[in-house]
Amino acid sequence: MGLHNSRPQLYPGDIIEFPRNKYFSHFGVFYGERDGVPYVAHLTCRDSDTKLLLFGRALNSAVKLDPLDVVGKKYKVNNYLDDKHPPRDFYSHIKPEIEDVMTKTITFDILFHNSEHQATLLRYGVKKSEQIEKVYAKIVPTWRQPFEKKRF
Repeated sequence: MGLHNSRPQLYPGDIIEFPRNKYFSHFGVFYGERDGVPYVAHLTCRDSDTKLLLFGRALNSAVKLDPLDVVGKKYKVNNYLDDKHPPRDFYSHIKPEIEDVMTKTITFDILFHNSEHQATLLRYGVKKSEQIEKVYAKIVPTWRQPFEKKRF
Protein backbone atom coordinates (compact mmCIF):
# COMPACT_ATOMS: atom_id res chain seq x y z
CA MET A 1 0.00 0.00 0.00
CA GLY A 2 2.19 2.90 -1.15
CA LEU A 3 4.67 1.96 1.56
CA HIS A 4 7.45 1.73 -1.03
CA ASN A 5 7.48 5.04 -2.79
CA SER A 6 5.64 7.46 -0.54
CA ARG A 7 8.15 9.01 1.82
CA PRO A 8 6.25 10.13 4.90
CA GLN A 9 7.28 13.47 6.37
CA LEU A 10 9.61 12.67 9.27
CA TYR A 11 10.19 14.80 12.34
CA PRO A 12 13.01 14.20 14.83
CA GLY A 13 11.72 11.94 17.59
CA ASP A 14 9.20 10.12 15.35
CA ILE A 15 9.01 6.38 15.87
CA ILE A 16 9.66 4.63 12.58
CA GLU A 17 8.41 1.10 12.04
CA PHE A 18 10.15 -1.17 9.54
CA PRO A 19 7.96 -4.21 8.82
CA ARG A 20 10.12 -7.36 8.79
CA ASN A 21 7.62 -10.21 8.51
CA LYS A 22 4.05 -11.07 9.41
CA TYR A 23 4.59 -10.78 13.13
CA PHE A 24 7.53 -8.52 13.69
CA SER A 25 8.67 -5.07 12.84
CA HIS A 26 11.92 -3.36 13.68
CA PHE A 27 11.58 0.06 15.33
CA GLY A 28 13.77 3.11 15.50
CA VAL A 29 13.55 6.80 16.29
CA PHE A 30 14.14 9.42 13.61
CA TYR A 31 17.23 11.38 14.55
CA GLY A 32 17.27 13.97 11.80
CA GLU A 33 19.41 14.53 8.74
CA ARG A 34 23.15 14.85 8.35
CA ASP A 35 24.31 16.12 4.96
CA GLY A 36 20.85 15.38 3.58
CA VAL A 37 20.92 11.76 4.77
CA PRO A 38 18.13 10.82 7.21
CA TYR A 39 19.36 8.88 10.26
CA VAL A 40 17.58 6.50 12.59
CA ALA A 41 18.58 5.57 16.15
CA HIS A 42 17.70 1.93 16.70
CA LEU A 43 18.53 -0.99 18.97
CA THR A 44 20.48 -3.51 16.99
CA CYS A 45 22.13 -6.78 17.85
CA ARG A 46 25.71 -6.42 16.76
CA ASP A 47 26.73 -10.00 16.52
CA SER A 48 23.66 -12.03 15.80
CA ASP A 49 20.63 -12.28 13.63
CA THR A 50 17.55 -11.01 15.39
CA LYS A 51 15.48 -13.84 13.91
CA LEU A 52 17.35 -16.30 16.11
CA LEU A 53 16.32 -14.31 19.13
CA LEU A 54 12.61 -14.89 19.00
CA PHE A 55 12.68 -16.37 22.49
CA GLY A 56 15.99 -15.07 23.49
CA ARG A 57 18.47 -12.46 24.39
CA ALA A 58 21.51 -10.95 22.79
CA LEU A 59 23.91 -9.62 25.34
CA ASN A 60 25.91 -7.57 22.88
CA SER A 61 23.35 -5.10 21.59
CA ALA A 62 23.57 -1.39 21.16
CA VAL A 63 21.67 1.65 20.01
CA LYS A 64 23.24 2.82 16.78
CA LEU A 65 22.66 5.66 14.35
CA ASP A 66 22.29 4.33 10.83
CA PRO A 67 21.05 5.86 7.59
CA LEU A 68 17.33 5.27 7.21
CA ASP A 69 17.74 3.33 3.95
CA VAL A 70 20.27 1.00 5.55
CA VAL A 71 17.80 0.07 8.28
CA GLY A 72 14.98 -0.53 5.81
CA LYS A 73 13.50 0.66 2.54
CA LYS A 74 9.91 0.11 3.67
CA TYR A 75 8.81 2.01 6.72
CA LYS A 76 6.07 4.10 8.25
CA VAL A 77 5.78 6.58 11.07
CA ASN A 78 4.10 4.94 14.04
CA ASN A 79 3.77 7.30 17.02
CA TYR A 80 1.07 5.05 18.37
CA LEU A 81 1.19 6.13 22.01
CA ASP A 82 0.82 9.87 21.37
CA ASP A 83 -2.76 9.89 22.63
CA LYS A 84 -1.79 8.10 25.87
CA HIS A 85 1.64 9.58 26.54
CA PRO A 86 2.79 13.03 25.49
CA PRO A 87 5.93 12.69 23.36
CA ARG A 88 8.97 14.22 24.99
CA ASP A 89 10.89 17.09 23.47
CA PHE A 90 13.49 15.89 20.99
CA TYR A 91 16.23 18.40 21.76
CA SER A 92 15.96 18.43 25.55
CA HIS A 93 15.21 14.73 26.16
CA ILE A 94 15.33 12.35 23.21
CA LYS A 95 18.54 13.50 21.50
CA PRO A 96 20.68 13.57 24.67
CA GLU A 97 19.30 10.17 25.68
CA ILE A 98 20.14 8.70 22.27
CA GLU A 99 23.66 10.07 22.55
CA ASP A 100 24.01 8.70 26.07
CA VAL A 101 22.56 5.25 25.37
CA MET A 102 24.80 4.84 22.31
CA THR A 103 27.80 4.62 24.67
CA LYS A 104 26.34 1.62 26.53
CA THR A 105 26.02 -2.09 25.82
CA ILE A 106 22.43 -3.22 26.16
CA THR A 107 20.96 -6.66 26.61
CA PHE A 108 18.42 -7.14 23.86
CA ASP A 109 15.54 -9.11 25.31
CA ILE A 110 12.65 -9.98 23.03
CA LEU A 111 10.14 -9.76 25.89
CA PHE A 112 11.45 -6.90 27.95
CA HIS A 113 13.81 -4.86 25.83
CA ASN A 114 13.45 -5.09 22.07
CA SER A 115 13.74 -2.36 19.44
CA GLU A 116 10.14 -1.29 20.03
CA HIS A 117 10.68 -0.95 23.79
CA GLN A 118 13.77 1.12 23.05
CA ALA A 119 11.93 3.41 20.63
CA THR A 120 8.98 4.05 22.96
CA LEU A 121 11.37 4.58 25.86
CA LEU A 122 13.16 7.28 23.89
CA ARG A 123 10.04 9.02 22.60
CA TYR A 124 7.79 8.74 25.65
CA GLY A 125 9.97 7.66 28.56
CA VAL A 126 7.75 4.55 28.69
CA LYS A 127 8.66 1.02 27.61
CA LYS A 128 6.02 -0.64 25.47
CA SER A 129 5.93 -3.39 22.88
CA GLU A 130 2.52 -4.00 21.37
CA GLN A 131 3.88 -6.52 18.89
CA ILE A 132 5.20 -8.72 21.70
CA GLU A 133 1.91 -8.44 23.56
CA LYS A 134 0.02 -9.46 20.40
CA VAL A 135 2.35 -12.27 19.41
CA TYR A 136 2.53 -13.79 22.85
CA ALA A 137 -1.20 -13.45 23.30
CA LYS A 138 -1.58 -15.52 20.10
CA ILE A 139 1.24 -18.00 20.45
CA VAL A 140 1.63 -18.65 24.13
CA PRO A 141 -1.23 -17.43 26.27
CA THR A 142 -0.07 -19.80 29.00
CA TRP A 143 3.28 -18.01 29.14
CA ARG A 144 1.76 -14.75 30.11
CA GLN A 145 1.26 -15.35 33.83
CA PRO A 146 4.87 -16.03 34.80
CA PHE A 147 6.01 -13.01 32.79
CA GLU A 148 3.42 -10.72 34.30
CA LYS A 149 4.64 -11.71 37.76
CA LYS A 150 8.23 -10.91 36.83
CA ARG A 151 7.40 -7.27 36.10
CA PHE A 152 7.87 -5.27 39.27
